[in-house]
Amino acid sequence: MTKPLEQILSQDSFNKNDLVTLLNADEQQRQLIFAKAAEIKEKYVGKKVFYRGLIEFSNLCGKNCYYCGIRAGNKNAHRYEVTPEEVMEAARYAWENKFGSIVIQAGERSDKNFVRRISEVLKQIREMSKGELGITLSLGEQTEKTYREWFESGAHRYLLRIEVSNPELYGKYHPNDKKHDYQKRIESLQLLRKVGYQVGTGVMIGLPFQTTEDLADDLIFFRDFDIDMVGMGPYIEHEHTPMYQYKDQLMSKIDRFYLSLKMVAVLRIMMKDINIAATTAMQAIDPLGREKAIKVGANIIMPNLTPTSYREDYLLYEDKPCTDEDAEECKRCLEARIHMAGGEIGYGEWGDSKHFRKRKGEN
Repeated sequence: MTKPLEQILSQDSFNKNDLVTLLNADEQQRQLIFAKAAEIKEKYVGKKVFYRGLIEFSNLCGKNCYYCGIRAGNKNAHRYEVTPEEVMEAARYAWENKFGSIVIQAGERSDKNFVRRISEVLKQIREMSKGELGITLSLGEQTEKTYREWFESGAHRYLLRIEVSNPELYGKYHPNDKKHDYQKRIESLQLLRKVGYQVGTGVMIGLPFQTTEDLADDLIFFRDFDIDMVGMGPYIEHEHTPMYQYKDQLMSKIDRFYLSLKMVAVLRIMMKDINIAATTAMQAIDPLGREKAIKVGANIIMPNLTPTSYREDYLLYEDKPCTDEDAEECKRCLEARIHMAGGEIGYGEWGDSKHFRKRKGEN
């Protein structure tokens, strides 16, 4: 027998059936979930929203994930790599404007030149900012040696999205080969934890073949892995990918958006002190998507610092917003959005995960 939603929200722990009930909540019921999530967010992480200035380093990728616009097999993609000088310019802008932190993101590669370039850039950013600028990496699966090298060069947070925690579903969204191995992805998350990173992951919401039960399992995966930070949002199709053939089987984009909001809110209720990002994909569907995510639990936002000449080429999905805004426009826009959502910006702060600090025995 299904428990009433109000009873579930009064609990401290949740089983899979509880989570499925919350994720299936209708329009009226979801307001109760959102209100509870907002209350928990204010109590455990406060009103502050932290910046992660995003540098999309390169769209060269060695993988062929079926959902991604920069997959190696997409011959329509115009490939690029940002120069070290442009990376430093973006990092300096973030430092001088007191963003507190940056994220360096790129397609997945592990060749020696790529690993070396990232290490060099990390050391230069650390030196330029006198160690004041926090650095998150989102650069895919690497060896323990590479993770350690980047950690020692100055990075301290790492986002490696699992995309889906169900191994069977994982096989539907990726080629069946050594480069796309579910177990290797899990092992990479474990290596990141071993090296000492604050570890983040995330999933896509509203994929073809995915059920509410799968999403409940994703939330349980975050909890059981004791994750420090999460970036997740709606799946948005891209016409130059194999997954595009299933576009007619998808729920509407607005339903994907509200399901994503429920995922953010329920995760905040479950894992009270982790960092949760208001992802750009939310805004791709709803012009106020990121503000809505902040209101119901998110506390991280990523102003795009990638030089505008490259932004149209880093298209993981269609209708990506803000591809023509320069850094200053993006900063002003996000400031307004955060204030509209009742938040305040944690200028000059790393905004590390309280969950991570608590697990490490720090205050």
